Amino acid sequence: MSSWLSDDEMKEVVGAEGVESPIPTQVVSNGEFNPMPQSESQRRVAQRIDELGERYAKPHGMNRRDFLKTASGMAAAFLAMNEVHGGVFDVSTAEASDFSAAKDRFARTEGQLIFDDQTHFNRDDLTDPEPIDVGHFASKHWNPGMLDEMGIIHERFQFENYLKEIYLDSETTAALLSTVPFEDRGWLISNEQMALSRDLVNGLAGSRRMLIHSAFTPGIPGWMDGVDEAIERFKPDSWKGYTIGDPLRPANAKHPWRLDDEKLVYPFYEKIQKAGINTVCVHKGLLPRDFEKSMKDVWKHATVDDLGKAAQDWPGINFVIYHSAYRPFVEIPDLDAAKFEETGYIQWASDFAEIPKKFGVRNVYGEIGTSFANAVVTHPRLAAGFLGTLLKGLGKDRLLWGTDSTWYGSPQWQIEAFRRLEIPEDLQERHGWAPLGDANGPQKNAVFWENGARLYGLDSSQSVDALSDDTIESMRAEYRLAGTQRSNRAYGYIHKSG
Repeated sequence: MSSWLSDDEMKEVVGAEGVESPIPTQVVSNGEFNPMPQSESQRRVAQRIDELGERYAKPHGMNRRDFLKTASGMAAAFLAMNEVHGGVFDVSTAEASDFSAAKDRFARTEGQLIFDDQTHFNRDDLTDPEPIDVGHFASKHWNPGMLDEMGIIHERFQFENYLKEIYLDSETTAALLSTVPFEDRGWLISNEQMALSRDLVNGLAGSRRMLIHSAFTPGIPGWMDGVDEAIERFKPDSWKGYTIGDPLRPANAKHPWRLDDEKLVYPFYEKIQKAGINTVCVHKGLLPRDFEKSMKDVWKHATVDDLGKAAQDWPGINFVIYHSAYRPFVEIPDLDAAKFEETGYIQWASDFAEIPKKFGVRNVYGEIGTSFANAVVTHPRLAAGFLGTLLKGLGKDRLLWGTDSTWYGSPQWQIEAFRRLEIPEDLQERHGWAPLGDANGPQKNAVFWENGARLYGLDSSQSVDALSDDTIESMRAEYRLAGTQRSNRAYGYIHKSG
C-alpha cells in the first residue's frame, strides 16, 4: 500500500485491521491521504451499531460479531446511521430483526449488474515495508506482535484474498484491476502481472470478469517503450496514470506531468488512439493534509486544471478522473460540510464537474473510489451531494462506480450504501440535484453497470448471459450455500484517536 503520509502524520495513525463493522465508523485511508480522527457522530454510530447488534443477535442465538456479518447486521448498521445522520438510507427495522425480511430485501437487487472501475491487489513477492506499511508501522507504534502476523497481512492484499473479497464476499459482477506505479522501485503489480491475472480469472470464469489497466509513466526514461509493449503484448482495456509522478514520494517526484502537455503526453494519446485503447484513467485529488507543504508545487498536478484543454484537444480519448478529484472534507468535515450545505460547492470536485459545460466536451468521466466510501461514513448528506454534483455536471451517463477495494476490504458495504442512499429533498430543491432513485432503478443501474459497461464494451446481451452462468457465479452460489460470512475487515490506516 503506497503512503503519501509524512513522518508526523504517520504518528497519528494505526492499522485498521482490528476494527470490524458492517460499515466503517471512521475514515479509513489507504495511505494516499491522512485519515481524520473519529468524529462525535461516528462514535455515536459505532456505539449504536454495537447496541443494535446485541439486541438483534440474541433472538437468533448469535453473538454480536457474527450477527453483524449477516444481511440483517448490515441493515442494523444503516439503521444506526439514520438515527445519527437523519433518514438518508432506505432501511427498515424489519430487515434488522428478521432474517427473512433481509432476504426479501436482497431478492430485490439479486442479479443486479455491478462493474467496479477500480480494484487492487499486490503481487505475491511484495514484502517491502514502504509500499505496504501497516504491519511494520503497527509493530513499532501500537502492537509489537504485529510483525509475527506480517505473512497474514501481506496475504490479505494478494490475489487469493482479492478473489474472495471481490467475487465472493460482494455482488461485484466484473472488476477492473489497477496498479500504482512508482518512479524508482517495483510497482504494486506490474503490467505483465495484471495481464496474467486477467487471463487467469477470465479463463477460470469462462467469461469477462476481469479487465485491466496498463500503467503509463510520462517522462520516465523508456516510458513510451513500455506503452508499445503494453499495446503489443498485454492489450490493456485502459490506461492508468498519476500526474503527480510518484505517488509514494511525490515531494521528490522527478517526473510530474500534465494531461495537456503537448510535447510529452500528446504523442501518447495519438499512439493509444491509433491502437484503439483510448480510455485514460488518471488519479486526481486525495492529498495529505499538509499537501502544500509536504508536496511542494507537485500538488498542483493533482488538480483538474489540465483536463479541459486535453479533453477538448482529444475528443477521441475518454478521460476517467479517479476519485472525481475529491479533495476536502477529510480533515475538517463539520466545518466544510456546513459550507457545502449552504453553497453546494465542493472544492476540486465541483470544479471537475463544471468542465464538460465550460469546455464543451463529452469525453470526461468521474469515478468515485475512496471518495464515496469516506464521505458516506462521515457525512452521508455530503456524500449524496457529491453524487448529485457529479451527475448534474458530468451527466447521468458519465459517472462510474468504483471502490478502491481491496484496500477497504470487501466492497459490499459500499454497494449497499449506494443502493440505499438518497439525496435529501431539501438539498435537491436548494441545489437542483435530481434524486438517485430506487436501489434497482435506472440512475443507480447506470452508475453501477451501464456507464462503465458501455465504455468497456461489457453491455451486450451475450456477455450478460455469460456472466449469469459462468464458473464465478457457480462458486458464488456454493459459497452462499455454505453459509460463509464476509469478514467485515478494512485494510489500511485509521486515526489512533478513534
